[in-house]
Parts: sequence; C-alpha cells; structure tokens
Amino acid sequence: MKRFYREVTVAETKAGFGVQLDGRAIKTVSARPQVVPTRALAEVMAQEWDEQGDEIDPARFLFRDMADYAIDVVAPDPAAAIASLLPYAATDTLCYRAEPDEPFAARQRLMWEPLLTAAETRLGVRFVRISGVMHKPQLPETLERLREELAALDAFALAALRNTAGLAASLVIGLAALDAQADVDALWDAANLEEDWQVELWGKDWEAAELRAKRAAAFAAAAKFAQLARN
Repeated sequence: MKRFYREVTVAETKAGFGVQLDGRAIKTVSARPQVVPTRALAEVMAQEWDEQGDEIDPARFLFRDMADYAIDVVAPDPAAAIASLLPYAATDTLCYRAEPDEPFAARQRLMWEPLLTAAETRLGVRFVRISGVMHKPQLPETLERLREELAALDAFALAALRNTAGLAASLVIGLAALDAQADVDALWDAANLEEDWQVELWGKDWEAAELRAKRAAAFAAAAKFAQLARN
C-alpha cells in the first residue's frame, strides 16, 4: 500500500489519546475508535506511522497491532483473553527441567529457579517442577490464583501479556516482563535458555539467530507497550 498521508499527530479525546493522519482519527481493524489510555503510548504509535516510507510495511506496526488487539478482542471479552493465557501457566517452560544429574539442569536451576520462587512468593502459590518432558498438572489453586491475577489487569496489559507469555512460553516470565523495573533482556535470555545452551554445544545457526533477534524485539516491544499504557 502506498503511503496516503503527510502529517501524523496525536490528539486527546474524552476517552484517551489517538493517532491522527492528516487530521483524521484512526480506527481499529474492527472499525472501533483507536483510543489508548496514555499520550506516551499514542506518541509511539504515531512514530510507527511517521517512520513509514513511500510503501507502508504492516510488519512495522507492533504497537498499533497490540492496541487493536486490546480494543477489539480483549476489552469486549476479557474472560476469553484470560482463558487463552492460562495454558502458559499450566505448561510453563520454567517448570520443565532436565534430569537432575544432567549439566543443563544446573543451568536451569541457576536461571529459572529465582524467577519461579519470586513468582511463588509474590502470588502465594506453589508451582510443580517436572523432570523430563512428561506433562504434570499444576495445582488447581495455583491456576485459580493466576486467574485472579490476570483478572486484575486491564485490556492493554493483557494484550501485552499475550505476546510476552506467548513468546516466552511462560506465564511467569510473561508477567515478570510487565513490571516497570523488569530486566527485559535477562527475562528473554531465561526464556531462550535451551536454545542458547544448544548454541554453546553445537555452534550458532545464523538463520536461527536472526529469528531469535526478531522474537527478542517483539518481546521487548510488548513489555514497553505495557509500560507506556500505564504511565
């Protein structure tokens, strides 16, 4: 699609803030008003439009797409959004470990155990650790407490969590990434621990490294989206 606008601005409305192209407000994919809670988030979304070239590249609209998902999908049915996120806790990557005597298990304990125990302390729950790949269910009370935690989040935080938890295959890491003080790079390293371990053993695959970098950028963008939406 050719670029069809010249000026990109941010306007305040009664409901929040929105991007305007040549003075016209943008709508979501589902034709709802694209209004976000903070000027900071709207300005980053405006930057995505402003930095487009003569041809519009939809892949560069990371923040716009998350905003549309929050407005079009999460806000009308938050319960469904929460239900789609809970499986990342039921099969959380941080809970599935190598056999205790394997070298990789020591690395997992070093990098994953602090994240898992911090989540247990904050939420007042217990996660079941599993050695091997056979599935074991998490405690029902743990999943229910996590449901309550997700229910306290607004649509924009849940939209961000869809990406952070999905990319990390971990609700624990996904939630940690929403914290304003989160070390996003360290969390992404934890999420990619197994992949990085394989690189140490067998060397780097450049195509895999390029994909990892793209996924890392998407993870960081989702964490930033959550932070901007609440400032």
